[in-house]
Amino acid sequence: MTNGNLLLTFNAGSSTVKIGVFEVQAGKARRIGKGLIDFRRQPFTFHLTEGPAAFDRTLQTDADEQLHEVVDGTFGILGEHFDMSAVNTVGHRVVHGGDIFTGPVRLDEDRIREIEDLTVLAPLHQPQALRLIRAVRHLRPALAQTASFDTAFHTTQSDLVRRFALPRALHDQGIKRYGFHGLSYAFIAAELRRRAPKAAAGKVIVAHLGSGASLCAMEKGESRDCSMGYSTLDGIPMATRCGSLDPGVLLHLLGPQGATLKDMEDMLYHKSGLLGVSGIGADTRDLLKSPKPEAREAIDLFCLRIAGEVGRMAATLGGLDGLVFTAGIGEHQPEIRVAIGERLQWLGLDIDKDANATNALIISTSSSSVTAFVIPTDEEQIIADEALSIFAGE
Repeated sequence: MTNGNLLLTFNAGSSTVKIGVFEVQAGKARRIGKGLIDFRRQPFTFHLTEGPAAFDRTLQTDADEQLHEVVDGTFGILGEHFDMSAVNTVGHRVVHGGDIFTGPVRLDEDRIREIEDLTVLAPLHQPQALRLIRAVRHLRPALAQTASFDTAFHTTQSDLVRRFALPRALHDQGIKRYGFHGLSYAFIAAELRRRAPKAAAGKVIVAHLGSGASLCAMEKGESRDCSMGYSTLDGIPMATRCGSLDPGVLLHLLGPQGATLKDMEDMLYHKSGLLGVSGIGADTRDLLKSPKPEAREAIDLFCLRIAGEVGRMAATLGGLDGLVFTAGIGEHQPEIRVAIGERLQWLGLDIDKDANATNALIISTSSSSVTAFVIPTDEEQIIADEALSIFAGE
């Protein structure tokens, strides 16, 4: 690692980029700034939500195919508050590492090409991360860059769990379950070891409930199963994504209904989930406030499928000691947690309503046979920590 004590992280989603600014001291990364670029807003806006000041600044640029101007503008705004000459590393979240990347890597042209070859497995998320990587490389070619992969955490799953009941040749070609949100799960696994080591050593299911949502079954802090499989569409319903779907529905829509692949992609990623069921919106906060029965049905379906997935994963683990709620919905919406908990009483889960209402660390009663936690996640911290781990020996 070169001289300088600042590290940046880029956490690219399909329509937003979360940015972390970290100070490195004694081999540890401490966050000193946090920002967000929202590509859904016109003009593009940079929000600095943590650090020396909180503000919104317009990026005087368009999101072209390369994102050079966006990254340049971002560096310029950050430079008004931080010494950007002290930045020595940029760490990136990359959604898909396939079977190639089982841990973080330092990026060079060969690695970037290998990541690009995996775009077919994550067509909405992978290109955004690649554009950011190449933009930083263009603007600051001497700057070290690293990649952390969402799929890497799940490489501890067995081949049996990862297999679809499809012809074996397809599995050998990479048509298998990969699992996602791995950076979030890695953070929660570490936090659980720190805060509740007894639970961390057992069988735990983590519910990452945000706009994108999934669950992960862990044993001794290692992934054993994940609700997301080959793509980020799988598993439980999400804000605008469908979750698990009978493939016969797609055969019907693509066949007799005459839908195109583009139509299907748009519907499954952007028009389904909570938005599709409610016809009102994709935000659970809005749906919980709405008096319309369609809003209630969307919430009920969301909670039903989550509880069902917990039951399935308990079978994978052979039991359940703990349940962790994390991400935006999981951390901040007691109503959702209660609704899920009520459907899991058969597992011995008993939610303490007072603790749940305050988003306490432990929200289950002392008599509950499953301990329920609320633990905030921090993907950017994992990206920063993994970037440092790569350079630790230099």
